[in-house]
Amino acid sequence: MQSNLTKKVVLITGATDGLGQGIAVRLAGQGHRVLVHGRDPERTRGVANAIGAGARPYVADFGSLAEVRRLAEGLLREESRLDVLINNAATASRERRLSAEGYEMTFAVNYLSHFLLTRLLLPLLQRSAPSRIVNVSSVGQVPVSFDDVMLEKRYSGVRAYSQSKLAQIMFTFDLARRLPAGVTVNALHPATFMDTKMVREVFGKPLSTVEEGVIPTVRLSIAAECENCNGLYFEGAKEARAEQQAYSEEAQARLWRLSEDLTGLSSAS
Repeated sequence: MQSNLTKKVVLITGATDGLGQGIAVRLAGQGHRVLVHGRDPERTRGVANAIGAGARPYVADFGSLAEVRRLAEGLLREESRLDVLINNAATASRERRLSAEGYEMTFAVNYLSHFLLTRLLLPLLQRSAPSRIVNVSSVGQVPVSFDDVMLEKRYSGVRAYSQSKLAQIMFTFDLARRLPAGVTVNALHPATFMDTKMVREVFGKPLSTVEEGVIPTVRLSIAAECENCNGLYFEGAKEARAEQQAYSEEAQARLWRLSEDLTGLSSAS
């Protein structure tokens, strides 16, 4: 992998554990400046301090859209540029839980929070162009249930997670057509059942190492060969085909409108 030699400013959501932390360590080791997002203040500061190299902690609970807005406001106020946004923070639960706004928690954290954060940070990404957005998704995908998005009728942890990850991919494809020149967005499944706390607690025995997921995610974020990739879905380093609903422009538009309603955004935001 040949990286762009220019040192980047990279925001990684969910960077205090698992894949996010692995990406943060790798990028900081290559000389990039990492903005470490986490939910727990002490842990977030600890990871940023351990990484060094100008890393900076940013704290927000993605189970609250108000905190996501506060995070975006802080970033826009304190950072002069943002070259790469890696939307990685994720949750999964066997039991149905609700976010601060009353939304199904997995959908709120894995998808809605990143929809909102990305939209709010677009002006900074545009000023920093060429810049990239990388959505960390999953090969586990099921169609978004527009008649029961919050899974009040038929909840399962696997279904909630898989729906949220397909929503990320649909958002990727739709956003790619809307982005200004110089900003790209792609999604990837980094590796299957990496050895992370979430996988062990919810999905069972790990099948991959965290490092196996770090490599393709870093590649998509900074590698020169990915500079012109836009609106694509990858499994590891290979371009792949997502679940069929992801390619429906009607479903994409429906999800976009729903997401704006749920996050309080407008098309002009």
